[in-house]
Amino acid sequence: MVKDLPMHARRVGLYIDTRRFRCRTCAKTFYETLPEIDEKRLMTKRLVQWMGKQAIKRTFASIAEEVGCTEFTVRAVFSDYVNELKKTIRFETPSFLGIDEIHLIKPRGVIANIQNNTIVELLPNRNKDTVARFLHHLEGRERIQYVAMDMWTPYRDAVQAVLPEATIVIDKFHVVRMANDAMERVRKSLRESLTPKQRRGLMHDRFVLLKRERDLNDKERLNLNGWTKNYPELGEAYRLKEQFFGIYDAKSPDEAQAKFIQWQKSIPPEIADAFADIGRAWGNWTIPILNYFDHPVTNAYTEALNSLIRVMNRLGRGYSFEALRAKILFAEGAHKHKLSRPKFERKERRPSEQDSVAMYGLPGNFKHFEMGESLAWMTPKPPPEPKPYIPKSTDSEKPEKNYGVDISILIRMIENGEL
Repeated sequence: MVKDLPMHARRVGLYIDTRRFRCRTCAKTFYETLPEIDEKRLMTKRLVQWMGKQAIKRTFASIAEEVGCTEFTVRAVFSDYVNELKKTIRFETPSFLGIDEIHLIKPRGVIANIQNNTIVELLPNRNKDTVARFLHHLEGRERIQYVAMDMWTPYRDAVQAVLPEATIVIDKFHVVRMANDAMERVRKSLRESLTPKQRRGLMHDRFVLLKRERDLNDKERLNLNGWTKNYPELGEAYRLKEQFFGIYDAKSPDEAQAKFIQWQKSIPPEIADAFADIGRAWGNWTIPILNYFDHPVTNAYTEALNSLIRVMNRLGRGYSFEALRAKILFAEGAHKHKLSRPKFERKERRPSEQDSVAMYGLPGNFKHFEMGESLAWMTPKPPPEPKPYIPKSTDSEKPEKNYGVDISILIRMIENGEL
């Protein structure tokens, strides 16, 4: 009996009479080979292919119930299907690489193409050896120009060891987040001197303290003024937080460094401990942090990626990391095949055209000519000779490039229940 694709919500099995043969040399017996039957299990190849695709979108238990097999069999079919996809699907190596992490039971490494907002790889951990091994086996790794990351030393060591020519840029949002963390430490230190009612109020107003001053509405400004006037330390912490965000308005690394030194000198002694981590981080990562002001590369969108992966993990409780990784990287229809121009790439200025002047001839027509050029262009010219026809290569001759899993498409598929 060979299992086949379910039909009309019913399990299907094929009873096949086969012949058995005996080898004249070794005397062993064997059955004749059946076409379209999987070599590893008594299933049709189309059922195995269907189970592999369905396992990307559905739970293993539901597929096992529909087909009439064990969950272990579905997991084995899914593993074989993923191994085949690895051979056929290859993501293009990005010029702008992003390294981040997501906590799924333990920290996992996330490799992203920040030029196209796509996912390239999920690593089982974020250790130096794991990241370095991935980068070393990356095809065309010499094309990587910039690597955006947070302040995690194994990332920096791995990139410097494998990609010494790449420029390391510390993500802006990981730096400014430290100012919000320092603000939170000052806020929490005030709770001991407050009444229970005031504590609840301060807890609810913490979002006002974390918002930028330019984004506050009238009600939020009133709440902020009340807290900062009654508690000067809280007001100083908010001022320092806003000024630290203002450092990233600098136009050059030198200006940013000067602003930071000035900001650090303005920290009052009574709240210096809360902001000490920022000074240590800036001192240890000065050059990668300042690289942002020459190359504004950021991993900002990976926050959406992290929440996306958490949702997938919550929807698939009990999945192994390998299964979750495959569901994200090999989701059918979520891959991006069009190269995007990064918004943070600086545009080159075009040379001025002061030497050219627009001249108008017949109505509706105009031409440009250089200073000192004769007006012979006004006389009619013979038509140009036709160029020989050179057939263009068709799309089938060149394989379509794959830039990774599009995060926006992946989110839409989850919201629509397609994944």
